Amino acid sequence: MKILKKIAIILLVVFIGMQFFRPDKNTTEELDYVAAFELETNPPSTVKALLKTACYDCHSNNTAYPWYSNIAPVSYWMDDHIRHGKGELNFSEWANYSAKKKDHKLEELIEEVEEGEMPLKEYTWTHGEAHFTDEQRKLLMTWAKETRLKYQSALLQD
Repeated sequence: MKILKKIAIILLVVFIGMQFFRPDKNTTEELDYVAAFELETNPPSTVKALLKTACYDCHSNNTAYPWYSNIAPVSYWMDDHIRHGKGELNFSEWANYSAKKKDHKLEELIEEVEEGEMPLKEYTWTHGEAHFTDEQRKLLMTWAKETRLKYQSALLQD
């Protein structure tokens, strides 16, 4: 029993210590952190709403953090998801992508949404509004396919 008590105390000290060392928040002072993306791709308002609700938190330079994100180890877990998401696709960096990369990112978006991989289930557990209906999934994929055509025709002209 003594060993269990010691382990519990050590774990409690580690847990408390983790609260003082948090990852940096993914926030920006820019109000239009996805403006270049939205201006260039011109999503309809319904698609914009879907992107804002289900994508921008992990795939842009600005995340709306829930209260529990201030508690370690959740803060570390969320930071890892956001870093990984931005590494795959960052809508805030859209202007820095080449036409070929933009086409590829939209292709990946279509695949991930079609396969139900995005948004992540972990995200939709706490953000019920981010769970896509079949109609919303189809709407987003249709828009992405149409947008891809613009980049593909630009690539053919080069």
